[in-house]
Amino acid sequence: MAAMRIPSPGDTDLLVPLHDGQFEQPMWRTFLVRLAREAGADHAVLILRPAEGRETVALWSGDKAQGVVPGIDDHALGAMREERVYALAELRSTQAATGDLRAMRVHETGGMDAWLVVVGEGLGAAVAALMAALAPHLRAALRGFAVLEREKMRSTLSADAIRRVNFGWISLDARCRILDCDPQAERVLQRSGLLRRGPYDRLTPASPAIDRELTDLVKRFAADPEERPRAISLSRDPWTDLLVAPHRIRAIAAGSQTVAMVYLSGDRRSTADRCEQLAELFNLSASEAKLAWAMAQGSTIAEAASECGLTVETARNYSKRIYAKTGARGQADLVRHILRSVLALA
Repeated sequence: MAAMRIPSPGDTDLLVPLHDGQFEQPMWRTFLVRLAREAGADHAVLILRPAEGRETVALWSGDKAQGVVPGIDDHALGAMREERVYALAELRSTQAATGDLRAMRVHETGGMDAWLVVVGEGLGAAVAALMAALAPHLRAALRGFAVLEREKMRSTLSADAIRRVNFGWISLDARCRILDCDPQAERVLQRSGLLRRGPYDRLTPASPAIDRELTDLVKRFAADPEERPRAISLSRDPWTDLLVAPHRIRAIAAGSQTVAMVYLSGDRRSTADRCEQLAELFNLSASEAKLAWAMAQGSTIAEAASECGLTVETARNYSKRIYAKTGARGQADLVRHILRSVLALA
């Protein structure tokens, strides 16, 4: 067998696919295929076990189904010392196995464990030296993978919370063309009649007056990024508002065309839906819930009474019962109780 090449810092055959492997599907396939070829092995396997004892995943160089490598059980994996390369005969396994293998454990500081294994016949000291040389690079790749996985989880949770409060964002260039948007805003563009993608991806409100106002704001932000943000009301039922702000966030890897951000906030539910939810949440009658929702939208007692078909005196009596049931000390407190309650997430 020819002398085995130990990877150097400039090595592109093994180290580049090792560091890029988390972006592949299946993950690390190129690295594992090349490692098996370099070692003269039948297979190369990367076993990943996340922190907190979650399920182990085995990634293979070939099309073999995922699973723990034959000949190594969980006890043997856990007993391995970090970065020491083991032969099959050194592993105290309860599983019978034929052939040979070399295995190495690497621990990532965030809690993830990984085992790099090559399986085949006639594996000697050169294979062990190759795997040992790969250990620090494997740890660095795992660290990046763990960080991305944690950020992916946080992003998923944040996106779910944002989706529940019907919040979204759209980035615009100086001509009001949509450069990017989050999934929530994309749903509004596809399903709502209030905003749409116009010709050349231009953000186009249904109202011509709002369209003119938005166009003017974006032009001003392009000329002066220190201009103050402006709120625009799109709809009262369901309630939908925009905050148009100059783009002041700069990132090295991001494009430089964005001049304005449109933050979209509103309610996915109709007034009737929200009144029904209010009634259940605070044990209000249907009439009390309807009045409470009108007051929470900023209407005065007289205005809310008119909206709900009540006399002002009846509305005042209802409002007292509403305050008692919700624990609010007045209309401003009622707004906070309703708009900051779990109702916003429903």
